[in-house]
Amino acid sequence: MSASPSRNRRTICLVALGLCLGGMPAGANEQVLGDTAPSIILGDQTPADFLDIIGLRTKARWRLLFREPPSTPPTDRGRAALILGSLMADSFLIWQAGDSQQFRNNNQEVLSYCRTLGLGEKLLPRLMAQGKMAESNEWKELRHEIVDSHQVLIRMLREQKDDDLAVLIDLGLWLRLLEIVSTVVVENATVEVRPLCIGSPVILQEIRDDFNRLSMAKHDEVMIKHIGTAIEVISVLWRTASADPPTVEQVTKTHEKLKEIMLVIAEKQP
Repeated sequence: MSASPSRNRRTICLVALGLCLGGMPAGANEQVLGDTAPSIILGDQTPADFLDIIGLRTKARWRLLFREPPSTPPTDRGRAALILGSLMADSFLIWQAGDSQQFRNNNQEVLSYCRTLGLGEKLLPRLMAQGKMAESNEWKELRHEIVDSHQVLIRMLREQKDDDLAVLIDLGLWLRLLEIVSTVVVENATVEVRPLCIGSPVILQEIRDDFNRLSMAKHDEVMIKHIGTAIEVISVLWRTASADPPTVEQVTKTHEKLKEIMLVIAEKQP
């Protein structure tokens, strides 16, 4: 996760994953990266890099993974942060598909949720610039911008001592990314693709570590407990796996749990 002390472990893991998959981390949108992409991306790995790797190894039909926009932002700031994180994951998904209209629509939702957290005016110029980039098909520039805006948002929250919200945004982002990827893997459940269901054991551990960084008060909330239990079930599924390739059942159960988490996050409150 962004700003996580153990971020370098995920960086190393994703670089190694790219090497093991035998390809260079080029995005699905070849007009952006094309032949100029390096064989190894050095430095911090981003959600964009992660989806690039998945796209290399699967027949990902990104547009079919779009979803309906969320409901009106809830008054619960923690839930709003989780949904905002998932919307930011959708930004990376839509970038892979190269759909400018869908990107602009999703950005309006991102702005709405940023305003709920009191950051709307600070991020408005960036989000407006992103919309213009999408409209002009400036995909290379847009990729850098959505990566940067995620990091800027997390930094803003940490600077104003909203550490729980920063963690929840990152959790929402990575859990949505894994739900997206697990959907792709379930549809292409060949032996060599199944391990991508969780990205890697290190990514899953990073998610668990970030969850554990939430304050005790957050851990006592019903929604957070439900999410934590589901994350632990997924962790056990992969921790108890043998040295053999993951089974179809393992992949399917993981996907079901990730879907369950996203439904819990999006659940309307009375």
